[in-house]
Amino acid sequence: MVLGCLPCCDRSGYQQIGSTAGPRFGVRHVQSILVFFGLAVAYSLRVNLSVAIVAMTDRNASNPDFPEFDWNEATKSYLLSSFFWGYVVTQVPGGYLSAIYGAKYILFFGILICSCLALLTPFCAITGGWKLVVVLRAVQGLCQGVIFPSTHTFLSKWAPAEERGRLVGYCYSGSQFGTVVMLSVSGYIASSSLGWPSTFYVPGCVGILWALVWLYFSSSTPAQHSTITLSERRYIESSGQTRRPSDAGRNEHQAARPPTPWCRILTSGPFLVLLLAHCANNWGFWTLLTQIPTFMKNVLGMDIKSNGPLSALPYFAMILLNCVFIWLSDALKNRGTSIPLAFSRKFFNTLGMWLPMLALIGLGYITEGDANVRLAIGLLTAAVGTNAATYLGFHVNHIDLSPNFAGTLMGITNCAANFMSILAPLIVGLVVWDETNPEQWRIVFFFTAFVYFIGNLLFVLFGRFRVQAWDRPTTPRTPSPQSEAITGEDREPLIEA
Repeated sequence: MVLGCLPCCDRSGYQQIGSTAGPRFGVRHVQSILVFFGLAVAYSLRVNLSVAIVAMTDRNASNPDFPEFDWNEATKSYLLSSFFWGYVVTQVPGGYLSAIYGAKYILFFGILICSCLALLTPFCAITGGWKLVVVLRAVQGLCQGVIFPSTHTFLSKWAPAEERGRLVGYCYSGSQFGTVVMLSVSGYIASSSLGWPSTFYVPGCVGILWALVWLYFSSSTPAQHSTITLSERRYIESSGQTRRPSDAGRNEHQAARPPTPWCRILTSGPFLVLLLAHCANNWGFWTLLTQIPTFMKNVLGMDIKSNGPLSALPYFAMILLNCVFIWLSDALKNRGTSIPLAFSRKFFNTLGMWLPMLALIGLGYITEGDANVRLAIGLLTAAVGTNAATYLGFHVNHIDLSPNFAGTLMGITNCAANFMSILAPLIVGLVVWDETNPEQWRIVFFFTAFVYFIGNLLFVLFGRFRVQAWDRPTTPRTPSPQSEAITGEDREPLIEA
């Protein structure tokens, strides 16, 4: 919110953030709820195999009336990783296509096709074996690779600048919600009369249902929505420091979409800093989720992977703490404290990356013992949970830098970050020769903490939060001294966290 002494519009004609108020609950919130459940469905389709594969390879672990497969550990690794082979391929195309054809349809087809393929998974496993399942999972990854970039494109159109961090945080917490639900109930479903095939049928059917609801109720932009009120549309379209009040309500088809400035994006300093922050976060986050369970099993003697609810605990903590961080952001606003946008992004990003860094350092000094097992679970849960603060940090920065190309930026950074997710376990394998040696694990934890530290430090020192010049190429004009004084680069926009 702009400080009370500032006028509604500055002398350059651009509307200041917080100068208007939209309805407390409107169409934009309905769209956000749909995105939340869409991401929940997407992640349930992503993680279902990690639980189902236990029942598929061990008849005694679930309903014994269904086929059992003799898959060794190497085969399982192919099955579990094949999703990401396709996932990294469609990141950049997903952002580009969603900007051209609309995020509504890219999300619709991405989740619909992925859900239909989930229904075919048991048939493929029984008739074609693990090789056919690998191909199917890779295609599912191709479908889901478009989801995050399309979501960013969608939110760049629907989230007012004043509510951007809040809506992005709530929407993306759907991914953790879907993971929690799937990890918690898959074991019970597989043991029921429906057997392990139901772990694919249930999320597949839910995904198809979501796609139909999404197709009917969603629109790619406020201008295309049939029931949105004029006041809410004006509030959304005129919010942000780069829109004039006269732009609100203008038909988007009247203005041609500028071509994607690939060279300027890839050579933009603020974007490269965002890319490094995203990569550092994924390195740390996936090291926590994939390697800490191995550390706890071999060093501390506890296998949390065999416990579905315990495996879901870090994700559940992430959902709760995401709400806490959003509440903290709103609390600053309710106290009448308007903070610079740069401070807000850097503050929450620091919480989301440096608190997990401290937890990793603590994990490096844990040794065997029942009390230490509980401490390790607590540190793991705290590390993953506090990472939710990054939804109010670098996760929103794509939209800050370029509302027009937010999906493309997310596609590029998420593609690179997912390569870090693949690379991190390989580096761990080179460092940890003896999985029971805590000294070797300490090297892994300290190095990952260092990655977290450097990633956030770069974001704090060199991150930028103004819309970049390449976002919307305009005809150069000579600004007046008064407008330069108000809209200059040294003037940080004020926003409600």
